[in-house]
Amino acid sequence: MWFAGAPVNRLGRQGHGSRSLWPGETDDLHAPQQGPACRGSSLVHISARGNKITVNHAFLISTGAVALAEIGDKTQLLSLVLAARYRKPVPIILGVLAATLVNHAGAGALGAWLGSLLTPTIMRWALAASFVAMGLWILVPDKLEDDEANTSRTHFGVFGTTVVTFFIAEMGDKTQIATVALAARFHDFFGVVAGTTLGMMIANVPAILLGDRFAHRLPTKLVHGIAAVMFVVLGTMALFGGGV
Repeated sequence: MWFAGAPVNRLGRQGHGSRSLWPGETDDLHAPQQGPACRGSSLVHISARGNKITVNHAFLISTGAVALAEIGDKTQLLSLVLAARYRKPVPIILGVLAATLVNHAGAGALGAWLGSLLTPTIMRWALAASFVAMGLWILVPDKLEDDEANTSRTHFGVFGTTVVTFFIAEMGDKTQIATVALAARFHDFFGVVAGTTLGMMIANVPAILLGDRFAHRLPTKLVHGIAAVMFVVLGTMALFGGGV
């Protein structure tokens, strides 16, 4: 006889034995399974019990790699020029953010497309070569050309001028190429674009706010060395199939 509060008999796994389940208790056999299809692309994941926080590793690596690569880069030099010329940090920061989001979204989409198009073998070699080349490229001192430093204000004001000049300067730049390679490597468009954008802001916002005081105190060679090693390691791991 069954009465309220009494356990209910159910077969265990594969029919071997049975155990009693109290009303309201669920068997793990009937619980929803958490497989790859259930994984989201959120940047931060908090466990069900709330005792473990995991940050998307593609986001973290993209943030660190681009923040280091951007130090002393021509787009950071452009940020210094814009800040010195207009002395209006808020529209300049917003302009850098808007230009970076659009530019890196396109780069991330290209990387994701290439990742789905190429065979695993070709992709492995292409990524390895790209990351190692990026590491070597970072060691080459960057400079801002005269035409890129031409920041004459347009009829869109300081914000519009920043968006246009920063977007053009970022085309073909090392951080844009890095975004393409990272998106192809991690197959995580949102994680990579969010990370590379944050990395750009980490490097450029202090330069805009503090100007030359920030730029002159940075150990540029040391930062470039760390970034170069990071990209070479990424290339080596991509070639030999290591996880990141």
